[in-house]
Amino acid sequence: MLLAFVSFISIASAASERALTVVVMGDSISAAYGIQREQGWVALLGQRLGQYSRATNVVNASLSGETTAGGRVRMMRILESHKPDIVILELGGNDGLRGYPVASIRENMEVMVKLARDHGAAVIILGMAIPANYGPRYTNAFRAVFIETAMDTDSQLVPFPEGIATVDELMQADGIHPNAKAQSKLLDNVWPVLKQVLDSRSKG
Repeated sequence: MLLAFVSFISIASAASERALTVVVMGDSISAAYGIQREQGWVALLGQRLGQYSRATNVVNASLSGETTAGGRVRMMRILESHKPDIVILELGGNDGLRGYPVASIRENMEVMVKLARDHGAAVIILGMAIPANYGPRYTNAFRAVFIETAMDTDSQLVPFPEGIATVDELMQADGIHPNAKAQSKLLDNVWPVLKQVLDSRSKG
């Protein structure tokens, strides 16, 4: 069953400056599939940003089951609605699990990056990986597409978080979705890169 939501976490803004807006465009990993929404890493991000030096809003535009093609279709509406300063792209996992062509994944990612850039947003791409049983040729090409797209589009890359998917106590029974215990680790993986981009935007 698809789980769709757009949640808005507002951090009280300082009167003297405009709050920054971060949009997370993701799939079930960011949509907190199988756990309470407030336990998800995006909700935890909202809490952490409450202690950041500049007021920041987080918009979770993630959709369980989403693909890069679906994100590409939705991107313009999300950009126009929320006018983000930063877009985090956590998409591609479902493409890989369905064996979609790597070239198509890359094209969709590049279009989303361009749309975000045209709207004045910086882009952070989250690295992805799929199980080894898809074969080394496809799994290696799939993992590489996020690294290469980030490099070619001058976007920031968050490396795939090693040491979660292979640890049973951090995964749900389906073996695909991280459980509540893993969410802080997912956030810790994203935070250094996001903070760097936030700091850059704050100075600008």
